[in-house]
Amino acid sequence: QEVKLWDAMKITAFVLGTGLLVFTALANSVSWNVQNIWDPPGHFWQTAWLKFYYLFDGKEWTIFLLGAALVPSLAFWCFNGILMVADVTGKPAFITRYRIQLGKNDPVDTKKLCQAIYTVLCNQFFISLPMLVPMFYIMKWWGNTFSKELPTFYWFLVELSIFTLIEEILFYYTHRLVHLPLLYKHIHKKHHEWTAPIGVVSVYAHPVEHILSNTLPVMTGPMLMGSHIVSIAAWFSIALITTSISHCGYHLPFLPSPEFHDFHHLKFNQCYGVLGVLDYLHGTDRVFRQTKAFERHRVLLSLTPLSESIPDAPRRAE
Repeated sequence: QEVKLWDAMKITAFVLGTGLLVFTALANSVSWNVQNIWDPPGHFWQTAWLKFYYLFDGKEWTIFLLGAALVPSLAFWCFNGILMVADVTGKPAFITRYRIQLGKNDPVDTKKLCQAIYTVLCNQFFISLPMLVPMFYIMKWWGNTFSKELPTFYWFLVELSIFTLIEEILFYYTHRLVHLPLLYKHIHKKHHEWTAPIGVVSVYAHPVEHILSNTLPVMTGPMLMGSHIVSIAAWFSIALITTSISHCGYHLPFLPSPEFHDFHHLKFNQCYGVLGVLDYLHGTDRVFRQTKAFERHRVLLSLTPLSESIPDAPRRAE
């Protein structure tokens, strides 16, 4: 028995050791190549940042406003502008083939869409923008947000991981909070007017919810980390585009799956988080895991819509 145990330990050590060496070699190779793309000869990104910095004479408020407000807003509206064309016109047809809730928003109600756009603009101008003022002074207090030296690619990846974790925790619990009956009735019900969501309604919400669930979970990470304005601009843009994808109503090829959050809009009491980690731990995705939507909840790597390759089970005749 001792010989067998010793042999098993040697085999385990060999397998784990070999695996660790292979993983380390691959990780170093990938990170080396990515670093070369991120920081090519001549330090292109660093030079570009310095040109931008001196273009505005190092005026921190102007730079912060452009990075934290203008760049993410442009990313949000450019991405959703393309989606809204498909929502309203049904063209191009190849996009509408990927609709998740078939027959819904086909085409979208333009009156309802205009109301959503108006609310989104109000939230952005009258809530998100003013919230950048205290954030600006917090970032100034850290002292490195407007540094002339950009963060390294490795540090940006670390920050991105921490931002994502913080957003998952804060969004999950604030989202469940506004699903309490009293808060749902007076606050969160507005967002759930769209049982089949579209991209722009990702920030269609009551002002209180927009502060608690949409803005603070995204802003908290950079404020805690004292991040560079370039990291903030990238993170805000990624967060806005990601939540737009989650609400867009289309499961498009090569983009993150929106099935998880789309199911939340359909059923209300499932899938509260962003990544789904806390939903798994709290059991708030059990119904979702028993559906075809869960089977479709993956990145589509072909041009065949998952609604065709993994169709819903036919309804029983009543």
